[in-house]
Amino acid sequence: MASLPVYFEQRLAGTIDVDKSGPAFTYDPGWVALRGAFPISITMPLRTDRIASDVFLPWAANLLPENEQLRTLGQLLGMSRSDVIGLLSAIGGDTAGAFSIGQPGRTATVQWRPLETPAELETLMEGLPSKPFLAGEEGVSMSLAGAQTKLAVAVDEAGRICIPMNGSPSTHILKPDVPRLCGSVYNEAFCLTLARRLELPAPNVTTGRAGKRTYLLVERYDRSYQGGRWRRLHQEDYCQALGRPPSAKYEANKTGTGGPTLKEMFALTRRHMPAHEILRLLDMVIFNVLACNTDAHAKNYSIMIRGNGIALAPLYDVMCGEVWEHVTKNLVQKVGGSNRGAEIGAKHWQRFARECGLNAKQVCDRVGALSRSVIAQAGAAELEVAAMPAGADPILSQAREAILARAHALLGQLQGEASGEVPEPAAVDLIDKENAPAAAASQEASQKANQVENSIA
Repeated sequence: MASLPVYFEQRLAGTIDVDKSGPAFTYDPGWVALRGAFPISITMPLRTDRIASDVFLPWAANLLPENEQLRTLGQLLGMSRSDVIGLLSAIGGDTAGAFSIGQPGRTATVQWRPLETPAELETLMEGLPSKPFLAGEEGVSMSLAGAQTKLAVAVDEAGRICIPMNGSPSTHILKPDVPRLCGSVYNEAFCLTLARRLELPAPNVTTGRAGKRTYLLVERYDRSYQGGRWRRLHQEDYCQALGRPPSAKYEANKTGTGGPTLKEMFALTRRHMPAHEILRLLDMVIFNVLACNTDAHAKNYSIMIRGNGIALAPLYDVMCGEVWEHVTKNLVQKVGGSNRGAEIGAKHWQRFARECGLNAKQVCDRVGALSRSVIAQAGAAELEVAAMPAGADPILSQAREAILARAHALLGQLQGEASGEVPEPAAVDLIDKENAPAAAASQEASQKANQVENSIA
């Protein structure tokens, strides 16, 4: 294969080449020298040296879908599902994050193809399992990671759902209902709406209906409308940031490569981000436990990478697993040695805090505070989702009841292991004093980075 260009919008950022050692990546010197440029990954800092396959390939593989979608995609395109670069050359025009593979990324909306009727949208959703990302259609080149069927779409000024063509940007992710997970659309809409009502960072979502199908429409947090153009913002998930392949996204797996632990994720956050981002990550971990999200693996946490610093991405892909009998009730990342959400008590949160360099008492206080907030906001979140275009569904009350039960269980565990009422969170940092120097250094580095103007246009 000849070298494959990688673009940030219209700018060449680097090239992929393949030799006997595998695919590698080299930044374009013009990109490295550009004021405001940013790396494709924190594992690959800006430099002109060729980045070897063992570093680049796990990052690239995490841009592709997984499991059955990847298998079907390979069959459609006549490629092996292990041919990461070949697949990205075909579907990498609009990926997660800011970079387009193989062709420049547009910022204008003129190449959006509207779906004119609900019937057309229903037909499209029905066909997605056998044609992931509309692979093979002329002018369509997109890829989203994960195992769930989904599609990158755009929503125009008239509210029509459109297919981005010829490198045009997508603005939303459309997630059709999942037959084996009855009510998945409502479930995820409820969890993300509840997170937003708790003032946690979460994308705007709405539901919709096309014929017999329902869908969730999630606003992309890695796209931003600026000055009449849709700009791409860069992100990578924690598997990419920790150099793990997608097959190792779970802490416990049989790939031979250990999956990311919460301890590793907090350590990475402390190394690269200001102290307040550690507190945001803590809130996300607690909320995933409260939401009974048993699929909160490392690819479902991400970071934003800009020329002026690094920060956490919003919450996404949150569903309550308790409502489905055939879904595991075990968390995929242990909290203080336990993966049974309802049984996690103060001793587990304290152990988790010690492992992650946090203040144990204040972590427990924050668990209590968020649990009480969930109890206060769950009813309003259910009503808000029921008022969305797809209407109400019985699973909304089931998810609400399951999450309320989890919140009460966590409060009961905390109160059962401590004397008196669980206190309100103190208005101080949750960072353990032993880690104050590292946190201060991270904050200082971020402040310096924020002084650099991002000059990319």
